[in-house]
Amino acid sequence: MADPRAFISFDFDNNSGEKLYFVGQSKNSRTPFNIEDWSSKAHLPQNEWEKLIHAKINKCNILIVLVGRNMSSATGVAKEISFAKEHNVPVFGIYVDKADENSNLPAGLQRNRTINWNWDRIANAIDQCMTEGKNK
Repeated sequence: MADPRAFISFDFDNNSGEKLYFVGQSKNSRTPFNIEDWSSKAHLPQNEWEKLIHAKINKCNILIVLVGRNMSSATGVAKEISFAKEHNVPVFGIYVDKADENSNLPAGLQRNRTINWNWDRIANAIDQCMTEGKNK
């Protein structure tokens, strides 16, 4: 598989640790792919954030949403999903932080495209996304 550019969308206030862990694990040589993490590293003023994130998502092949237990309070995640859809960037989610099939999903993320944190399943989701949207 080519090394896709993935934008990692997550709840900045509640799931920064899971995001760091996910990106770190993805760089482990035992995982079947590499991820370039182009997500924002700090809080920014709203208009600056939107411009920066819009541009970064447009340069990515995939948007991966880390779905935590407090997703309903993460308004930026729903915006990032919306930006991805505008740019025809495929999206899928991964449950983190004890979230599961009963947890709230952010607007725009489909339940049938949200999976448990399992590297084989993640690799399969990435393979699928690399045949969709702007990656066709």
